[in-house]
Amino acid sequence: MEKIIVRANERGLADHGWLKARHTFSFASYYNPERTHFGTLRVFNDDVVAGGMGFGAHPHDNMEIVTIPIKGTLEHKDNQGNSGVITNGEVQVMSAGSGIEHSEFNHSKDEEVNLMQIWVFTRTRDIEPRYDQKKFDAEGRKNKFQIVVSPEENKDSLWVNQYVYFNLGDFDKGQNVKYERKLKSNGLWIFMIEGEAEIAGEKISRRDSIGITGADDIEMKFSEDSKILIIDVPMN
Repeated sequence: MEKIIVRANERGLADHGWLKARHTFSFASYYNPERTHFGTLRVFNDDVVAGGMGFGAHPHDNMEIVTIPIKGTLEHKDNQGNSGVITNGEVQVMSAGSGIEHSEFNHSKDEEVNLMQIWVFTRTRDIEPRYDQKKFDAEGRKNKFQIVVSPEENKDSLWVNQYVYFNLGDFDKGQNVKYERKLKSNGLWIFMIEGEAEIAGEKISRRDSIGITGADDIEMKFSEDSKILIIDVPMN
């Protein structure tokens, strides 16, 4: 087993006033040659956007983009005619494919929105662009893992063009659980949204990350009520 730990305060910081962004991997003006990606996981941004502010129309291509609000509401529009608002408990996916242009704004004029935006390299290039969003039942992740994004087209999760699985979990203090990776060729990138746990023998606290390769399953012992995201992602 090999482990990479990125503490919350070790992430890149971009403070634009209206946007405060923490970058786990190199992004925009933040560059760390030791953290450019983890397998096909390219971007993991933890963004806080002020009320009424956001990103104007901009293009993407050949990237699977997953957005998960932690707090507040986010509004999406794109040049394919898609629009929507997502809030905590919902997940948004955008397969940029051959090219798409979109905008993202804080739907509230007064309250901040905090979101995770995650980019994964695509499996097949230049597919037709696609957008989707889904609300997930909170009971489905209470003291267990809930798959919210997968490579499979089914009604239970959103799907993307890569062999990646996004798993959310809400765990009570004192819970001991095991996560088994979905594919032998995958690694695990684990992000502690809130709380604290011992993961693979390491203390992982709020907004820390741990990347793990070479292990079929991982033991987790939660020392606080916690919210966690596990990205089960191809390493090549």
